[in-house]
Amino acid sequence: MNDPQTDKDEDIGAPAEARAAAEGKRAPAAAPLGRWMAAGLRASLMLAPRIEGSPRPWQLMLLVAIPSLLFIALARLQIDGPARFHPLPALESLWPVCLMLWLGWWTLTPGSNSGSAPDARRSSLSRWFALGTWAALPWTLLMIGLSIAYFRGWLPAALTTTRGFWTVYGALLGISVMAAVWLMARCAPNASRLAIFVPGLLALSALDIWQSLQVQDRYWQEEVSASSKDERPRMYLSQELFEAQQAVWQRAVDGIAPRREGQANVYGLVFAPYASEDVFLRESRMVTEVLEERFDAKGRVLRLLNHVSTAQELPWATPLNLQRAIAAMGERMNRDEDLLVIYMTSHGARDFKLASSHWPLTVQWLTPQQLREALDAAGIRHRVVAISACYSGGWIEPLATDDSLIMTAADADHTSYGCGHRSELTFFGRALFDEELRKRHSFEAAFAAAVPVIKQREIDAGKEDGFSNPQISWATASGRYSRS
Repeated sequence: MNDPQTDKDEDIGAPAEARAAAEGKRAPAAAPLGRWMAAGLRASLMLAPRIEGSPRPWQLMLLVAIPSLLFIALARLQIDGPARFHPLPALESLWPVCLMLWLGWWTLTPGSNSGSAPDARRSSLSRWFALGTWAALPWTLLMIGLSIAYFRGWLPAALTTTRGFWTVYGALLGISVMAAVWLMARCAPNASRLAIFVPGLLALSALDIWQSLQVQDRYWQEEVSASSKDERPRMYLSQELFEAQQAVWQRAVDGIAPRREGQANVYGLVFAPYASEDVFLRESRMVTEVLEERFDAKGRVLRLLNHVSTAQELPWATPLNLQRAIAAMGERMNRDEDLLVIYMTSHGARDFKLASSHWPLTVQWLTPQQLREALDAAGIRHRVVAISACYSGGWIEPLATDDSLIMTAADADHTSYGCGHRSELTFFGRALFDEELRKRHSFEAAFAAAVPVIKQREIDAGKEDGFSNPQISWATASGRYSRS
């Protein structure tokens, strides 16, 4: 009768080559590549892989490369239309893999008193890594499919919320991690090291997700020039351009008109950091005109814009320039009497960051906390902040003060609409500024009139993830007032 522990070791424990060498026997022939794939897929369901030995070096390379190339190819489906491959995110994702390999090596090492040979340890590591890569494959494919469905607008409304999306995504990731831990439990010679491996693997998985959320660029980027008849100009970074930008910035700040004494003055700051889509160029121009014409802010509006056509004319829309612009406004206005209107238009992320893009310039995404800190540091009291972006409702709480009015194109769980290549203006900017504020001066009244218009236009356009639900918030004598 066979010893159960011996059966376990036969299955996925010490490599067959090492056991055969120790017993003076000939090592078994290496299994074909297809069997390694099938064994890894069995392990994804926590079923015994039923394969001995370790993959050959060329097999290991293919076992790791095939899923990686498949993931990159599928990520292309996140973009509807022409796109180009951007290799930098793929390179930036290598460091979690290296740390995971080191963690696996350490876990599989019996200890200083063990007689296990280094070759056997390398074999165990390659075996676990090959099987683990394919054990994670089905669940990773489902996670990628979930992301594709989100970006293409195919998900039901329940999964477009932050909680719904991450609940499903986290469940798939959890199953993948469980499969990796189950495999390691069948390999690891030391229970104490296995106990450390589990939280280590969880931490690496969390770091990998965190990095993917921080990286501004994905594997694939929209190719705007391919979708238009005219070749879209490209910005080339040079010393001349950087020097020109410094001059542009200085002219913009020096050009702020002096305030008119004896009355409250309106100052404006328009921030459009996403260069890849012209809708933000047009919207920033329109909002600037409305502020100058309707609110008597001629000469007191700063427009920060990322776009190849304005690199020699307007300051770049970067977090640092935004901070400097707010500080410059604070120095010129009466901070206790005048009003600063800030309009921001771009794509928005689920973590409430405002997207930035100005290839080949690297621009950090803006957070609500950065804007709040800049306003507080400048000492500007009266503020109107409008954000035209998906999930922009998440900006309300960080920006709320007793003297601030905040308007957003969506709540914290929904996308806004009208920010595609073919859009003239976003639905929010068009209804609020281009239509309602051209007829009245009250932001509250203009917002109230714009919301039903936005809702009907979203219905007519077939918006699938539900009403964007624009938000407005301001303080009254009895407390903060908010409504959608």
